[in-house]
Amino acid sequence: MDGGVDKHQLAGLDNRERGFSRPVEFERVEEGYRAILRYETVRVTTETHPTQDEALTVLIQSLHAQGYRQLKTQLGFRNGVYLGSRELWVEYPDPPQAESEQSGFFGKIMNWFRPRSVDGEQS
Repeated sequence: MDGGVDKHQLAGLDNRERGFSRPVEFERVEEGYRAILRYETVRVTTETHPTQDEALTVLIQSLHAQGYRQLKTQLGFRNGVYLGSRELWVEYPDPPQAESEQSGFFGKIMNWFRPRSVDGEQS
């Protein structure tokens, strides 16, 4: 294991609302670090950032943009030293989502039953 690289466990719901838990690894490059997540057939790699924490934040934002929710991480390695499960989980709040962004068949059905108001009038 690279002596200066951290490793986090990332858990949450994927864009199909299935629970997952996978390691996030960091790759050291000349200018900084990239965060890398491999999940099923998906590989998400961030651009280079000055710190591992910044790369992790951008990775979380990218996953949120792809529909991943309820994301949280736990630091498992710090500077190459194994920490086990001693570190607390860090939760990342889901971004606000407009009602109209509900997708899929079920989302469309649910939107039919939501009350709508226009200037205080019920339709």
